[in-house]
Amino acid sequence: MLEQADNLDLKNTSTQIRKNILHMMTGSESSHIGAALSAVEIITILYFKILNINPKKPLLEDRDKFILSKAHSSPALYAALAEKGFFPKKYLETFYRNGGILPGHIDKNAVPGIEYSLGSLGHGLAVGIGMAISNKKDENFGRIFVLLGDGECDEGSVWEGAMLASHLKLDNLTAIIDYNKIQSFGRTDEVINLEPFAKKWQSFGWNVFEINGHDFEDLYNALTSPHNGSPKMIIAHTIKGKGISFMEDKLEWHYKCPDEDQLKHAIEELENS
Repeated sequence: MLEQADNLDLKNTSTQIRKNILHMMTGSESSHIGAALSAVEIITILYFKILNINPKKPLLEDRDKFILSKAHSSPALYAALAEKGFFPKKYLETFYRNGGILPGHIDKNAVPGIEYSLGSLGHGLAVGIGMAISNKKDENFGRIFVLLGDGECDEGSVWEGAMLASHLKLDNLTAIIDYNKIQSFGRTDEVINLEPFAKKWQSFGWNVFEINGHDFEDLYNALTSPHNGSPKMIIAHTIKGKGISFMEDKLEWHYKCPDEDQLKHAIEELENS
C-alpha cells in the first residue's frame, strides 16, 4: 500500500513528466504524443518507486532493467530518466532534432539508462525474456520489466515469447501492457480484437493482473504482488493522451503534434489539475 505522501509525490512527478513530453514533442513537431501520455503513470511508478537502479551507477550488475518495447513512446522514458537524474534535463530540448542527443526511437548509446535499442514493434518482450534467462543462469537477482503497447500484441513474436516465458517459469520477468485501446489506424477492437485479453495470457501460464493504469495504488499493488513461480503480466487499462482533455481517447493524437497554442492550453490544464 502506498503512503499518501508517496501518492502525492508520484502525481507531482507524473505532471512534470507530462509537461516535459508536451514541450519536447511540440518543439520537435514529432508524433506519438498520445501513446507517450498514456504510459506516464506506469513509467513514473517504475522509476520512482519500483526499480532497483542508481543514476550515478547505471551499469550496476544486479540492477533491475526496464525495456520500452513500445519505443515510439520514448519521450515518456526520456523525461523520466531526466527527472531521475540519469542525464541533464537540457538534453530533452534536443529530442528528435537534427544534431540532437535524443532520437525518436530509443538508442542505448544515446544516454545512460537505456537498456536496449528498440523501434520496430514486437521485439521487446523477446529481449526481456533473454535478459531474464541470462539473469537466472548467472544467479543475478536483478528483475526485468517490459512495457508493451496493445497494438503491438498483434505481432506473433509476442505470443511466441508468452509461451516460452511461462515454459521457463521466468518469475523474474514482469510485462505490462499499456492498454489504451487505440493503435495506428483505429481502435484495437476494430483492427484485431484482443479480447478476452486477460484470459489469453492466463491460458499461456502467466500470473495476470488487470488494473487501472493511471492509478498509482493499483500499479503499486500489481507490481509488488508475488509472481507465484510464473512470469507476471499486468494489463493496465489506460487512456490515449491521458491528462490533456482535448487529446484523450482521440485517434488523431497518435500521429498529430500540438502547436504552440495547444501547448499553452495543455500546460495550463496540467497546472490546474
